[in-house]
Amino acid sequence: MGKVTGFQEYDRVAPIREEVATRVKHYGEFLNNLPPQELNNQAARCMDCGVPFCQSGCPLGNVIPEFNDAVYQGKWELAANILLSTNNFPEFTGRICPAPCESACVLGINKPPVSIEEIEKHIIEIAFEKGFIKAKAPLIRTGKKVAVIGSGPAGLAAAAQLNKVGHEVTVFERDDAPGGLLRYGIPDFKLQKNVVDRRIDLMKEEGIIFKCKANVGENVEIGTLLRDFNAIVLAGGSTIPRDLPIDGRSAKGVHFAMDFLKQQNKRVAGRTVEAEDIMATGKNVIVIGGGDTGSDCIGTSNRHGAKSVTQFEIMPMPPQARNEHMPWPNYPMLLKNTSSHEEGAQRAWSVNTKNFIADEKGNLKALKVVDVEWEIDANGRPVTFKEVAGTERDLPCELVLLAMGFLHPQKEGLLEKLGIELDNRGNVKASEHTYQTNIAKIFAAGDVRRGQSLVVWAISEGREAARKVDEYLMGATKLASKDAVAYA
Repeated sequence: MGKVTGFQEYDRVAPIREEVATRVKHYGEFLNNLPPQELNNQAARCMDCGVPFCQSGCPLGNVIPEFNDAVYQGKWELAANILLSTNNFPEFTGRICPAPCESACVLGINKPPVSIEEIEKHIIEIAFEKGFIKAKAPLIRTGKKVAVIGSGPAGLAAAAQLNKVGHEVTVFERDDAPGGLLRYGIPDFKLQKNVVDRRIDLMKEEGIIFKCKANVGENVEIGTLLRDFNAIVLAGGSTIPRDLPIDGRSAKGVHFAMDFLKQQNKRVAGRTVEAEDIMATGKNVIVIGGGDTGSDCIGTSNRHGAKSVTQFEIMPMPPQARNEHMPWPNYPMLLKNTSSHEEGAQRAWSVNTKNFIADEKGNLKALKVVDVEWEIDANGRPVTFKEVAGTERDLPCELVLLAMGFLHPQKEGLLEKLGIELDNRGNVKASEHTYQTNIAKIFAAGDVRRGQSLVVWAISEGREAARKVDEYLMGATKLASKDAVAYA
């Protein structure tokens, strides 16, 4: 590495965040960039560790020590080339990835790990600023046509890779703008949509066609796609949310988290919200679910001006540090405090919601909850719970946001009409090696195939599915796998 003693000399430093009182008044990103010297120091912390476990921790197989070294040397174009050799969209992962690479960092055994995610974001933003990122349309077209259904991270990655080797790619998106989860699932204060638009514009310049408000199976004929395209990639995501079917579920004021978040993203973009407004303003808000979507609901509720925000999780509180059940370099399930929690929220674990309570007009007014006690197995995993006597209580609440994850893709419509086989979890059944479904010319990638997962996994799946589509169309592929990368 550029400075082999850097990990001994420099501590981990995070970018400065805008003050809470200021940032909750707007929906823009609020992280400042690291100063050049500090960025250099952070890259210098990357050790000459011999075996870079960070690369195996990353689902994309990013060549992390090499791009850290290039940053330390100030070789920004080289750093960008290394990063883009494995990751089509570092501007997304550098903002919203939970950084499993950092959990596998060797330095993280006894010190804070290298700031890999932050360095990644700086590399791509500096590359855009310096003009290194330009549209690169393929010189030769193969004459093969591929339809990609869904424009989330998996669909975008598949489209970018297939276009790179000369196939004619059309992306079909049922929403009014491309991006999928990136557009309408992640709040602007985590990922501003001009960042998404910048990438989409580049992809259009490279020859990829985007068709929005194009719901395949509804206003786009499936037969037309099967006839006109040589291959189809299903990348529609896992869109059916987990419900809480208990007494009072029909009360006005109980909503799925994604309905709430999508509406706000549309407002920020100046687009029409067609459904009845879901607003947290002046309300006692309870978010049920302890993951990232729940955290996004907290940040959005605080920006609406909620009276109070509380987050419940039925599972026990995670540990704050690794234990014997979460050894390095495995990804640890630790207590996570996000920037949204920092902005204000009460949090509670091992709480079960028993029923929703409505007033005489059907409006939600309270939740009946009870504390639970979990039985933990020999591997440290909670297996069963029982209610704690005497803890049942009613909590005032006018808005509940259900953020308990997603079950599987929507079956009605496209999947049913195509006759696509599903696995026992309700996801599209597609080979782990070929990404093919039971219909030879139809492939699947991302959450639609693997179930709810991370953006970085979606990009990885899109890239790998594109390799297999290319092999199917051409008999071989020019696309490198994550295990065989050339960046020079």
